Amino acid sequence: MHLSKGIKIQLAIFSVVSLIAALIMVFVYIKLPVLLFGIGRYTVTVDLPRSGGLYATGNVTYRGVEVGRIDSVKITPDGVAATLSLKSGIDIPSDVKAEVHSVSAVGEQYVALIPRSANGAPLKDGDVIPVEDTSVPPDINSLLDSANTGLDAIPGDSLSTVVDESYTAIGGLGPELSRIVKGSTALAIDARANLDSLTTLIDGAKPLLDTQADTSGPISAWASQVADITTQLKTQDHAVAGLIDNAGPAAAQAQQLFDRLDATLPTILANLSGIADVALTYNASLEQVLVLVPQGLAIEAALAVPNANTKQPLRGLYLSFNLNINMPPPCTTGYMPVQQQRTPDQLDFPERPPGDMYCRTPQDARFGVRGVKNTPCPTKPGKRAPTAKMCESDEQYVPLNDGENWKGDPNATLSGQAIPQPIVGSTPESAPPPQPATQSITATPYDPATGTYIGPDGKPYTQINLGQNAPRPQTWQSMLTPPAG
Repeated sequence: MHLSKGIKIQLAIFSVVSLIAALIMVFVYIKLPVLLFGIGRYTVTVDLPRSGGLYATGNVTYRGVEVGRIDSVKITPDGVAATLSLKSGIDIPSDVKAEVHSVSAVGEQYVALIPRSANGAPLKDGDVIPVEDTSVPPDINSLLDSANTGLDAIPGDSLSTVVDESYTAIGGLGPELSRIVKGSTALAIDARANLDSLTTLIDGAKPLLDTQADTSGPISAWASQVADITTQLKTQDHAVAGLIDNAGPAAAQAQQLFDRLDATLPTILANLSGIADVALTYNASLEQVLVLVPQGLAIEAALAVPNANTKQPLRGLYLSFNLNINMPPPCTTGYMPVQQQRTPDQLDFPERPPGDMYCRTPQDARFGVRGVKNTPCPTKPGKRAPTAKMCESDEQYVPLNDGENWKGDPNATLSGQAIPQPIVGSTPESAPPPQPATQSITATPYDPATGTYIGPDGKPYTQINLGQNAPRPQTWQSMLTPPAG
């Protein structure tokens, strides 16, 4: 058979086209080299609890894009292992979750690789995605069967009523439902982004809930008290309403009061500030007073206990009249000299001489034990001084003499401190004529057993009628009366 040149050219062109088509079929569509030799591919194994409808040659997607095929689905002792053949050149993070999905309701399952972190190393040949990082949808047949069983359990009329009422309930709420779905999705995304914090919160909630369970009794008591308070408020509703109604006028009157006090209130507050400073300085002393006052009142109340509810003709305080007069004798050291002292019959009141006058005997002397010389210094614990100036300074208290006021002049100074001096000047015209100086009276203790005492000259003396062996009974009148010469 003789073929013309045109036919030969056509046959050659047809052969070339057929060869190109065959190559495209083998290398592009069938991908025979990939199937036979795995060129440009790497495999990853996915462990699944069950197949979920997967089949070989199914698609594998990453971020919604096809990146490979399912080579095989095999049964393992613990479930199913699906071998994925993935394209090389596409970096898929190793921290991914493999989920089985369906393209439609009738099937066509595929594997979707969902990344959880883009910072991990990419998947490589031979990697295994564990079963805890996978999910399989429920069996569609079981779902349809359960749905059918549920629908069969509902009477037709009731089902129609449910559909109608559902339409009435959610009809026209498409935008609102869309916002709910979008909000739920955003909430789920945020929860996923803050998974560690939510996990910590859930783990830490147990101790808190345990404390609530342990304190259920106090919480119940508190709830009961709150219920009682609300009941009282409900019962006294008129009073509460009156309080609310009168609160405004009362606030207005209070504002008016503050307006009237506006001129004097700063001065009062400034004075209170000074008082507060003093109270802060003498805080310990004030606390001591608050402690001792109730005790003193209790002691005074106890004085009436011995003869209470008795037949005694005199009812009242039970006291002892053992006065112990002049024991110890009065302190005269640190006061005006005897020749400058005034008698009680003089009614004028001359100007006070300069200087502080107080008992200036040693602080451990028996005179003026509770006097001003022993005042504790609040800002310097352990120090005692008669004045605040001495308390705040480094000056120490120095007595005028050794405390025995009958030895010589009681105002004779041994320390160099100033003592009160009489005022020098003319006598006022209205002042009465000066009175002759009176002799000072000195008291001294005596021995109650013998009546012996030490006189101002340092010699012992005995007054018989003061002793216990006196020849006649002593009364308080005879003790105050000088013995007959």
